[in-house]
Amino acid sequence: MPVAKSNLVKELADSYPNFLRKDLIRLIDITLYEMINALKRGERVELRDIFTIEPKTQKSGFRRNPKNGVTFFAKEKKKILFKISKSWTKKINEKE
Repeated sequence: MPVAKSNLVKELADSYPNFLRKDLIRLIDITLYEMINALKRGERVELRDIFTIEPKTQKSGFRRNPKNGVTFFAKEKKKILFKISKSWTKKINEKE
């Protein structure tokens, strides 16, 4: 289930009524901005006990289309590796 930023701000505002909504929005914006820039720099982003995001570079080279067998040259590109923590995996897979 995707989470909209507005829903996240609403949940945080309900959980922490002492914080102003505009401060929570700014906090989320800064956090996302820093995560994006760290990934652009090739750094690993880790939120302890939640998840890690790491950019990986796929080397350029010749690839083969398995459907028709045609080979082609693929340029180098970056991908993102997302890994969720074991504790969150357990929580997600628990039956209620």
